[in-house]
Amino acid sequence: MFQKFNILIEPGEDGWFVVTVPGLPGCITQGKTIEEATDNAKEAIEAYLEANPNHITLQANQVCVREVQVNV
Repeated sequence: MFQKFNILIEPGEDGWFVVTVPGLPGCITQGKTIEEATDNAKEAIEAYLEANPNHITLQANQVCVREVQVNV
């Protein structure tokens, strides 16, 4: 069975890319490149789900990332 998850990739303070999985609270990883961070996210998601087999993931429509512009 396959599931799709949204991931959020942000630059970290140390130059690495930090990945969070909004649908899985506490599921976080990182990588030196975006590609490495993405691969690590797949592994982190699999490990998270194995460790929490009864965990109910948030539905895709409950997760929303948007960019907003503000005047400063």
